[in-house]
Amino acid sequence: MNKNRKVSVEQLQVGNFVRLPVSWKDHPFLFSSFRIKQQAQIELIKKLGITHVFVDLQRSDVSVLNESEAKEQKLEINQEELDRLTKNMNKYKGERIESLKKMRRDLQKTEKEFDRSIAKMRNLVSKLRNRPLNAIDDAKELINDLSDQLLNSDNLVLHLMGEAKNDETIYYHSLNVAVLSMLMAKELGWTKEEMELVGIGALFHDTGKLKVPPQLLRKKTPLTAPENNFMKQHPIMGADLLKLADNFPAEALPIVVNHHEYLDGSGYPKGLKAESLDKLCQLVTVVNLYDSLCHPNFQNKARTPYAALGHIFKNFKTQLNQEVTGKMIKMLGIYPPGSIVELSSGQFAMVMSVNLDKILFPRILAYDALVPKDQAPIVDLEAEGLSIVRCLPPAALPEKIFKYLNPRERVSYFLGSDSKA
Repeated sequence: MNKNRKVSVEQLQVGNFVRLPVSWKDHPFLFSSFRIKQQAQIELIKKLGITHVFVDLQRSDVSVLNESEAKEQKLEINQEELDRLTKNMNKYKGERIESLKKMRRDLQKTEKEFDRSIAKMRNLVSKLRNRPLNAIDDAKELINDLSDQLLNSDNLVLHLMGEAKNDETIYYHSLNVAVLSMLMAKELGWTKEEMELVGIGALFHDTGKLKVPPQLLRKKTPLTAPENNFMKQHPIMGADLLKLADNFPAEALPIVVNHHEYLDGSGYPKGLKAESLDKLCQLVTVVNLYDSLCHPNFQNKARTPYAALGHIFKNFKTQLNQEVTGKMIKMLGIYPPGSIVELSSGQFAMVMSVNLDKILFPRILAYDALVPKDQAPIVDLEAEGLSIVRCLPPAALPEKIFKYLNPRERVSYFLGSDSKA
């Protein structure tokens, strides 16, 4: 049963949830859909020059007035009060538009930093075979820049970035694991030295895959037993390659060898148990598993960040360090960047960034049929008094909303600072 009704503006009352049939630019309200909170808002709707609106009865606190009730209702609204409200709403909307522009500028700045870091990753990987000492020096510089940002930035924000091309997955995955591992180390109260060891170990954790034939890495059918056994040697191959560079920190080498080892001995390549795995290895193992679920190989379908966190929480209680797992879930928030969500306003949206001090109020890109895609509002949930009702898989979205939000098949993150305007 359709609960949306087209009704005359004269039938509206406080508590109705309305959708305005006019462009976002042509009214003073921040959203085209909202619950009416005061009579003055009804008078403002009437001043838009429209005769009808759509009312969502399921989200309304009260029903609409019938025609006779509407005729009998005679409410006098002070014009001065109405003008003041209009002025305040236009001012607020203008501030939100400026805030949106600033958010987009911050995001573009972060994207440029991310692109530069990916370019550095390409460069240092290409150097690794012939000039390994130079590659490690470049990596240390990249990690040092990240640790300075982590330790010196206020209002640190985790942003959703563009997705990797198929032939560049190793760069995105390695950088992702390094960024998230360093962020985790900071949240766990580790020292700067430990943060940087985790970072450089994570950056090179998959180095051994450079020795794996590309056709094996890109194979779309399940690996044979011999192929799988060979793939499981990539941590050892990576460590052997890094040993050629005597400037690679010895304390970070176990991360490369052990990033697939589990606390209960069920991992590989050596089946080590908890007592043989230091805290750096245990941390990177958690982050690597999470990012591998979001950046899988060619045999598997990528999970959404929300589903990946849920899968780890449910299925890896004995294999992973639970303090680290809990901290990662708390750090990324209930709805990590890249999640598709439904809002209390009824809109669908994609989580774009999480301020680590306000994880329950991520910034989201909201679908609005009346707003062009390139002007789609990035909304601060806390500022707008909205909440997330549920998370859902991208495939559940109607096609037009899917194209508008453009969910990432493979999710990448990078750090930015939520500077004040």
